[in-house]
Amino acid sequence: MKLHNIPFGNSGDLITQVGLGGEGVLRTTDRWPEARAVISEALTQSITYYDSAVAYAGSQGYYGRLWRERPQERARVFQTSKSAQRTREGAWAELQASLATLGVGHLDLWQIHDLREPREFEAIAGPGGALEAFVQAREQGLARHIGVTGHHDPQLLTQAVLSWPLDAVLLPVNPVEACLDGFLNQTLPAAREKGLAVIAMKVLGAGHYLAPEAEADAISLIRFALAQPVTTVIVGCANPSQVKALAQAGELGPLPPEEQKRLKELYRPQARRLAFYRGRI
Repeated sequence: MKLHNIPFGNSGDLITQVGLGGEGVLRTTDRWPEARAVISEALTQSITYYDSAVAYAGSQGYYGRLWRERPQERARVFQTSKSAQRTREGAWAELQASLATLGVGHLDLWQIHDLREPREFEAIAGPGGALEAFVQAREQGLARHIGVTGHHDPQLLTQAVLSWPLDAVLLPVNPVEACLDGFLNQTLPAAREKGLAVIAMKVLGAGHYLAPEAEADAISLIRFALAQPVTTVIVGCANPSQVKALAQAGELGPLPPEEQKRLKELYRPQARRLAFYRGRI
């Protein structure tokens, strides 16, 4: 078996159905040997989607150091990053810094990070807002695609998907969300209808869904996310073994319907509590 490549939204780009998240060891500082081992293993496993963000500690710097060591690898990967700046000026400055830190001439995907509040939506989309910088970056080729991320308010994220000129959305996909209204039955269908790429995060609930009493392993949870109508599933990894498990889940593919149902019923009684990353629900 091997990882499958699928189109990134309506673009001609192909990416693997699993990607390396920017959390895990990448969301640290001064742990270059461990970070290098994780990124290198992802490359060995033929993973092509690489997630990072300004907010994720040393993630951009770790990637940048490896791409400078192995420049031939940069050409075959899909490098992403994010900015939580809400003004055009702030986002544009952060983009320049991200490109320098990553050691790249462009991002394959640049994302408006962590949309939470209506006031943020208004600031981003209004005159002088960050959305202007994102659209300009795409027009100038500094970001080949642009997107938005959110795990706090599905209604607000859906509004962004429907009204902003985006190419992608990053949202939570897990059995807990399958028991709740919002991200999977509103935002995700809206994104698919518009032809956006859909990237799944919070697949393991930041590890909260892997407690011994949960009776679910990482591979099953990743395969649950793969069974939803998403483009790719990203997971932050602490070590090369976790990267191998991520790749294994991608090779096995979507979880069968009966196993999806079992996981949903397992988490249903505590779904509201386990959706800890949301606002009020």
